[in-house]
Amino acid sequence: MNQETIKLITDYYAAFNSGDMDTFLSLLTDDVIHDINQGERQVGKEAFKQFMQVMNTSYKEELVDMVIMSTPDGSRGAAEFVVLGEYLKADQGLPDAQGQKYRLPAGAFFAIRANKVARITNYYNLEDWIAQVSE
Repeated sequence: MNQETIKLITDYYAAFNSGDMDTFLSLLTDDVIHDINQGERQVGKEAFKQFMQVMNTSYKEELVDMVIMSTPDGSRGAAEFVVLGEYLKADQGLPDAQGQKYRLPAGAFFAIRANKVARITNYYNLEDWIAQVSE
């Protein structure tokens, strides 16, 4: 495993968990590719910033039980974790929000360029999440 990539992904999730969006966004390339779980592909740091503004309005999340891996050359990485969340405000096309709590296994794949995140692809079971917030 490549320690620089492990540190980059660790720092990325530490910034996410602390709500430090300036640091979080600084770890991305300007042309970052964001493949949204069961959704569209967005390109660019500004699009990612707008996505995070919606996320931070609708959800309060902490990522725990983190396992981070990388290729030996550091060009790719992956993370497996559990999302502990609270659904704060209804997101477009999803159930009503009433402060529902959820626990969701998830993962992410990364492409790394110049020690920054150049692509992130997130995966989780959307049907599981919908079932949890619909109970």
